[in-house]
Amino acid sequence: MRHRLWAVAGGAAALALLTATGAHAEGEGDIRVTKTVVNKGGNVIIGTAKTVKYPIAVTVKDDSGVKKITDLSTFNRTNGYGFVTWDGDSSCVKKSATTSVCTGTMTVDPAWIADSDDIDSNRVAGVWRADATVKANDGDYWISDDIAEYKVKRAAQLTTDASPEPVAKGAQLTVKGKLSRANWEDLKYHGYPGQTVRLQFRAAGAAHYGTVKTVKTDNLGRLSTKVTATAAGSWRWYFPGTTTTSLKVSAGDAVALR
Repeated sequence: MRHRLWAVAGGAAALALLTATGAHAEGEGDIRVTKTVVNKGGNVIIGTAKTVKYPIAVTVKDDSGVKKITDLSTFNRTNGYGFVTWDGDSSCVKKSATTSVCTGTMTVDPAWIADSDDIDSNRVAGVWRADATVKANDGDYWISDDIAEYKVKRAAQLTTDASPEPVAKGAQLTVKGKLSRANWEDLKYHGYPGQTVRLQFRAAGAAHYGTVKTVKTDNLGRLSTKVTATAAGSWRWYFPGTTTTSLKVSAGDAVALR
């Protein structure tokens, strides 16, 4: 039986269950969180094997100066599940006598995701929230829930195969590919069906790709379309991503004319 993941908090690795409680901010004294930035403003992309670490930077203000973050947690804002740990450490950079930016590093190993909940773990992808408790030099503390919103996404893979190579000018060229994404249950990549993907072309010597057409993946995530070869150059697929799945651009496949 699987359970919701316990997050490590505090230097002694005390365990606190990640639960989605009602948003609130309370504590003692004048200490306050004024800004929070997760992963430097970017999405967190998790695949099937590589351990991912990312920062949560919390700007804190107190008239006595800021001491540290004492608790930091994050989880899906809709269903309350999370699989990210914090080791309890934070580093604070003083910006003024009253303000510091304190940063904690979050860690997720894909190998533990499936055991972290009692639902399909892929449902935990999407919009997440961050909570933090901060402490001042004079003992003031503040519990701040829902201080930041960001996206945790399943990593995507995308391939391109154009043929024949080379191709006669004016002849039909078939461009195939496959879009797949990480499945956090079995730690494999599976085809992503029903997604709109852009076929792009860059003529030989040109600096940029341009979109030629859009194609939808079939029920196995496969892509296939025909185009007229008018110039030598490279073909690639571009997937803009979704709320739960990362943006992905395939490697270009260069095709010469004969």
